[in-house]
Amino acid sequence: MKVVVIGGTGLVGSKLVQGLTEHGHDAVPAAPSTGVNAVTGEGLREVLAGADVVVDVSNSPSFEEAAATEFFNASTTNLLAAEQEAGVRHHVALSVVGTDELALESGYFRAKLAQEGLISGGPIPFTIVHATQFFEFLGVIADSATEGDTVRLPSALIQPMAAADVAEAVAIAAVGEPVNGITEVGGPEQFRLPDLIRTALTARGDSRQVVADPEARYWGVAIGERTLVPDDGATRFDIRFADWILEAAAKA
Repeated sequence: MKVVVIGGTGLVGSKLVQGLTEHGHDAVPAAPSTGVNAVTGEGLREVLAGADVVVDVSNSPSFEEAAATEFFNASTTNLLAAEQEAGVRHHVALSVVGTDELALESGYFRAKLAQEGLISGGPIPFTIVHATQFFEFLGVIADSATEGDTVRLPSALIQPMAAADVAEAVAIAAVGEPVNGITEVGGPEQFRLPDLIRTALTARGDSRQVVADPEARYWGVAIGERTLVPDDGATRFDIRFADWILEAAAKA
């Protein structure tokens, strides 16, 4: 099976390409560095020739609403048109658990929601994978919520997962039949957001104080108790946070 991975050189995309290749598929990484630009359409016709599945794990370089909207609208529109021309039979896209709720206050997530609308209303059978937050981005979350030496976060639940598990989840979707809807995935454990970030910072020797603040926001968005966790029917993957921290420390 030929699978073209848009964003195939990034954190999840590179792991996805590796995993699909190891299982005998013809996985092709597609990114500006490989001569493929979904936003401009450059290289799409060539790379999609003979493709069975297209997986889009690319992301906007900006969280600003206008820029993110332009990115997702252009790339998704170009992809769907090129896929239809090439006879691609399955479009898989990576998105985020809680997008509907986060979109109420976040321009970036409104752009993601619009992307999902283009896919669901488009001509290609599809699967949208909603994943929870990645372990790899916990430091960025802390930075976004830092005031001086204090990290202020709402005491909401979060069920994060490793990027390797995200890649596996997307690979499973890619080789399966289109669901023409959303499938949710998450990590094996739930945490309170401040507790998780405190553990992550402590593990890397970061002395910032992490406090639970009911007025604090997540990426500028007021979130509910369960905004960041998937529904009960979601697929839970295996890598535990404690094990991931140990592995990351060993690599460092």
